[in-house]
Amino acid sequence: MKRDFTNIIVGKNAVLEALKSGRAADSLYVSSIQGSNTASSILKECKKRGIPVKRADVRKLDEMSGGAVHQGVVLTIPAAEYSTLDDIFELSKQRGENPLIVICDGIEDPHNLGAIIRSAELAGAHGIIIPKRRSVGLNHTVAKAACGALEYIPVCRVTNITSVIDELKSRGVWIYAADMGGKAVYEEDMKGPAALVIGAEGEGISRLVKEHCDVTVSIPMSGKIGSLNASVAAGIILFEIKRQRDMA
Repeated sequence: MKRDFTNIIVGKNAVLEALKSGRAADSLYVSSIQGSNTASSILKECKKRGIPVKRADVRKLDEMSGGAVHQGVVLTIPAAEYSTLDDIFELSKQRGENPLIVICDGIEDPHNLGAIIRSAELAGAHGIIIPKRRSVGLNHTVAKAACGALEYIPVCRVTNITSVIDELKSRGVWIYAADMGGKAVYEEDMKGPAALVIGAEGEGISRLVKEHCDVTVSIPMSGKIGSLNASVAAGIILFEIKRQRDMA
């Protein structure tokens, strides 16, 4: 996969040209760019390409741009090129293995996403799916936390998680929600084609996404606190799946 290690693009004209060229982008951060043809063109391009537009105050943009003149516009660029769902299935086919996919439902902490990607690669997963909105993209903090895993595992960014789940089901993949109150993960046979859904920090898996899952699995715990960190939970379940597949 081709790599692009440019983090941001700042300034109206530079941002517009990057968008028009079709360059991959995660999000557009703006303070106030109304009142010019360039500004209107930027917003139009973002809408056409489905790039999230986020409001941010000038101080945040100053911090993001490292003091460069941003004109109220900062475009964030992924630290790795996104893949497609077909890329994930192709990797599974090449290895001669049942697909193992991790679906991240609204993970907004880049350290958590990076750690999930790292664990997924080490556990033999074939791909990660993240949503375009309500989620961190492949920024440089994610890349650093992933410790090189982005070189080996495809990450697919999609508009709608529930639609992707339906497509996965049509391809014979069983969808597992990692959430409280489910069947103990050690008692569930997860050797077949599987996708594991990990919910957002604090909020967990969204109601609509959970309704589309086939089975809810939980990690038995003995402590007093309520739940595990999202990336820790993902790692435990992924390596249980690996254990089951290795024993088969």
